[in-house]
Amino acid sequence: MSSPIFTLNNGVKIPAIGLGTWQSKPEEVTAAVEYAIKDAGYRHIDCAWYAPSIFQIVLGQIDLLSRAYGNEQAVGEGIRRSGVPREEIFVTSKLWGTYHSKVEQALDESLSRLGLDYLDLYLIHWPIHLNPNGNDPVFPKRPDGTRDILVDWPLSKTWEQMEAVLAKGKVKAIGVSNFSQKKLEEILPTAKVVPAVDQLELHLYNPQHELVSYLKSKDIVPQAYSPLGSTGSPLLSDETASALAQKYELNTADVLLGYLVAKGIVALPKSVTTARIMANYKGAIAAAQKLTEEDIKVLDGVAPGGRQGRNCTITDVWIEGRSGQCTDCFCGLDGFCNRSKAEDPPIAHYR
Repeated sequence: MSSPIFTLNNGVKIPAIGLGTWQSKPEEVTAAVEYAIKDAGYRHIDCAWYAPSIFQIVLGQIDLLSRAYGNEQAVGEGIRRSGVPREEIFVTSKLWGTYHSKVEQALDESLSRLGLDYLDLYLIHWPIHLNPNGNDPVFPKRPDGTRDILVDWPLSKTWEQMEAVLAKGKVKAIGVSNFSQKKLEEILPTAKVVPAVDQLELHLYNPQHELVSYLKSKDIVPQAYSPLGSTGSPLLSDETASALAQKYELNTADVLLGYLVAKGIVALPKSVTTARIMANYKGAIAAAQKLTEEDIKVLDGVAPGGRQGRNCTITDVWIEGRSGQCTDCFCGLDGFCNRSKAEDPPIAHYR
């Protein structure tokens, strides 16, 4: 059983179902990637230069209890152990915020850790440039404890460098992650290459209908991280998805994933459990084939019907910005977060 294939705006083919590798221990990632490719049939692996593990808020400050500097080395080992030829596997990684002024250096570091000669897709992880000369190589802070962001850095400069590594053949496609329409419009007017994808938190309760419609109007493929609602898969209890699962003799997770794929959205479920890795892959394919246009319409109405909410699972991090919303803060995403209140500081969704 093969994943559906989408075509990016530069003609590159991308499997519609990929394995997410965020928030896992290195040894778990290696085993999960090997199994996903060799046994379950996946041909799309998503990783990142930086993949955080556990955070704790202490009086609005970050207390890092555990820090994993990316999972690329573990992913690369899993790819090699799978025995599947490199050219048959679609590999994505991401540019971290402290590297916006040195994209090629970051890419070369990622390729070295992965043990690869090229990436199939390279994304700007977040639409902000963290101070590369700050007091921390990953999360630099100002003296007052706020995130050390170079607010005057134009994203168009980062994108120019992304286009340069594409031209050199080090990557086959370039895109963005966690970009709102507003952030995309900071790079599109001068872009020589339109981003191929925008990877976002997309799921039944956070479908971002308007943003997805905008992306499609620009021929940008949406990708969904946390398609089951992140850690603990909180969306599995949704009554509407569960009813459709029962109707088609599927699992609720199948419907949640197939719903996205049927809408032309790449789904990136994360698991390190072999049974779940296999079930997510086969179930998403089956559900995407069975769900009707009417089913999709019903599912599209779940969030607007009162279920709208984001499900960031790593402890939320307070930063400066507009009160109670994500727009113009660290993540740059549109809309309100279900974990914030009007009187609270805005929160960023680290992943």
